Amino acid sequence: MAATRLLLAAALALLVAAGGGADAQLSAGFYSASCPTVQGVVRQAMSQAVMNSSRSGAAILRLFFHDCFVNVCCSPLCFSASAFQFQSNQVRRLIHPQLQSANAQGCDASLLLDDTPATPGEKSAGANAGGSTFGFDLIDSIKTQVEAACPATVSCADILALAARDAVNLLGGPSWAVPLGRRDATFPNATGAGTDLPGPDSGLDRLVAAFAAKGLTSRDLAALSGAHTVGNARCLSFRTRVYCDDNVSPAFATQQRQICPASGGDDADAPLDATTPDVFDNGYYRSLVSGAGLLHSDQELFSNGPLDSLVRIYSANGDAFFDDFAASMVRLGNVGPLTGTDGEIRLNCRTVNS
Repeated sequence: MAATRLLLAAALALLVAAGGGADAQLSAGFYSASCPTVQGVVRQAMSQAVMNSSRSGAAILRLFFHDCFVNVCCSPLCFSASAFQFQSNQVRRLIHPQLQSANAQGCDASLLLDDTPATPGEKSAGANAGGSTFGFDLIDSIKTQVEAACPATVSCADILALAARDAVNLLGGPSWAVPLGRRDATFPNATGAGTDLPGPDSGLDRLVAAFAAKGLTSRDLAALSGAHTVGNARCLSFRTRVYCDDNVSPAFATQQRQICPASGGDDADAPLDATTPDVFDNGYYRSLVSGAGLLHSDQELFSNGPLDSLVRIYSANGDAFFDDFAASMVRLGNVGPLTGTDGEIRLNCRTVNS
């Protein structure tokens, strides 16, 4: 036991010394030599998936957002889980609880990790609960294809970033160069998933604060919320909106109440953008202007507040929305990635390497 404690102390010293700093920058050409076919592999897989079901595109986009939005720490004491290669499972278990609260990761594929008996994952925590984030099987399939082309080279975090970009573009939205070079987390942060992700009943102040905590602006908030132009939401998420809010279109509320009863039926779902639910366009903003935002948090962007003018711009100018959305997706993808020798390149996105 004494030897283990000594090893633990040494491990913690190395971790603190490492400081979690990324020693490499993200780059769109990161895999140009090591895996030049990766973007084509991801694109082909996403094209087939979206052709089979447009909802798969929305699911991947949601996974990317929910992954990047969890596990950010601004403390100088933040460090990476894998800056030290643990030689003892016992030491790893001892260090792990401290890592849970001293994590410096964002877009790190931690959301993709399954629960283990010792470590609850993020998939059933907070806003992810109730099966609201699906698409994991699709990422698994893409990972298998990428591994066949370039073994142990491309991270799950980068695959998810590429798949999200392709999902948007295949559904009719913009494309952009995705900075690459992320590495994968070696543990999830279920607590962060429960606290960092804004809920569907969040007010504007909470939304702005949540984005600011990730280094994102109110303009990023307005643009990235446009991802709700595709996908569905459960009745549980919009019941309060259509029964209680005073800024909801009466016709829209009546329509949604037919889908979502005042009690029960929590899993009944409705499209976030009722006008063009399968197309990535600016219809979401037109809905907000007409008082037909499905979620309370959506309508907060257009409710006699500081973002009203930007919502009006996006509702009238799809190109302006596309430009801002693409730029904000790059900024979101730059939230606290693991790079260099931090983290690992997971061989299976659901589990850490043995």
